[in-house]
Amino acid sequence: MEFKKCERCGCFYLSDNSVCENCIPKDNKEINQLKNFFEASNEIDSINSICINTGISEKNINRYLQNPEFSKFANNISNNNIGNITLG
Repeated sequence: MEFKKCERCGCFYLSDNSVCENCIPKDNKEINQLKNFFEASNEIDSINSICINTGISEKNINRYLQNPEFSKFANNISNNNIGNITLG
């Protein structure tokens, strides 16, 4: 285990996760919400439109889009509209 700073709330914690214990349920809820949004939406043109339609912050959407499970959706968003995400 490492001493880390939560990517979501900024508090310090000991864990192998990227977020603290308090933020795990929040992340899970938003990840499910994002999955549902992608399944229901035919046209996803920007991070901003995802934020508006889901209520999820741009910071968190960018974090979630780094996950392999969202790579096909991240690749469908044009590079001009991705914001600060880096696709790898």
